[in-house]
Amino acid sequence: MSGGAEKSEKATPKKQEDSRKQGTVAKSQDVNGVAVLLAGFGILMAAGPAIFTRMQESMAHLLTLAGSPQLVEKDGLGVLFGEVGMVIVLAVGPVAAACLVAGFLANIAQVKWKPSWKIIQPKPQKLNPIAGAKNILGKRALFEFVKNILKCAAVGAVVYTAVRPQMDELAALVGMQPGQLLVELSDQVLIIGFKACIAYFFIAIADYAYQRYETNKSMKMTKEEVKNEFKGQEASAEVRGARKRRQMEGARARMMADIPEADVVVTNPTHYAVALKYEADKPAPIVVAKGKDLIAAKIRRIAEENGIPIVPDPPLARSLHASVEVGHLIPEELFQAVAQLLAFVYRTAGQRRRQLAA
Repeated sequence: MSGGAEKSEKATPKKQEDSRKQGTVAKSQDVNGVAVLLAGFGILMAAGPAIFTRMQESMAHLLTLAGSPQLVEKDGLGVLFGEVGMVIVLAVGPVAAACLVAGFLANIAQVKWKPSWKIIQPKPQKLNPIAGAKNILGKRALFEFVKNILKCAAVGAVVYTAVRPQMDELAALVGMQPGQLLVELSDQVLIIGFKACIAYFFIAIADYAYQRYETNKSMKMTKEEVKNEFKGQEASAEVRGARKRRQMEGARARMMADIPEADVVVTNPTHYAVALKYEADKPAPIVVAKGKDLIAAKIRRIAEENGIPIVPDPPLARSLHASVEVGHLIPEELFQAVAQLLAFVYRTAGQRRRQLAA
């Protein structure tokens, strides 16, 4: 691949979410497997003796029932089947429940709680024998095959190193009473199994890291795909229009708030209104507000309420409204007209102050 066709970009959040809905997530079956094994061995190590004792009692009771023909004839075989079922539940139930919970939690830890029903929907393309052969003989299948061999070898090596030092002790168990032999063997099996689970745990962590790498790699996008996706996520015309209206309303509110600081308002006299402010540190006056029709009327009203001079000058008002944005300095070609206007305003204001003082 070359240029824009190369998938070099990290998957966008939308692509990741779409892939999740299709069932493409980083998930290692080994993580589930080690969680189930650890839970199973853990519950056996913690509650094994109690389970064994309860099974002994149940089996003894079962043999008592089997040796009482009168009881069987009276209550039928249902009693025997019920006792057999109880023995199975006592033996398997706690271990199965612990393994089920551990497998469920391990699965949630990997893919989070976001069920996707699309992955279980029937897809005719999955019945394609050519695609199936590619999956069986492909790169991923080869990796899984090698991984399983290494996994078995690693776990086998751990079991061997755990069993070999115990060979003399295991040989000494010959001739031991069945009950005591069973206890000793179960302890040894649980310890060896737990050590094998620890080795399997590290294998599962490595496999999960690889699955994440492969999943992220498979979801990579080209630059063009990223660009097209962001284009598709742009807001609709209605949303953009509403956003623009809100921005205009906010700017208009700020503009109206600045009118009381103006020095003069130039009008058309009714269609246009432009409020000007002169600051000594600026080279020219600034347009603090402008508008036409209803906005012009509101500018005039605010100016009247704040005692700001309103001067009719239609040509200047139209020129300022057309050529100067709010917050900008007036252009050089309008300096003379605005200067004459401000001089008139200041002169009129000075005359009023002198009249009031007299």
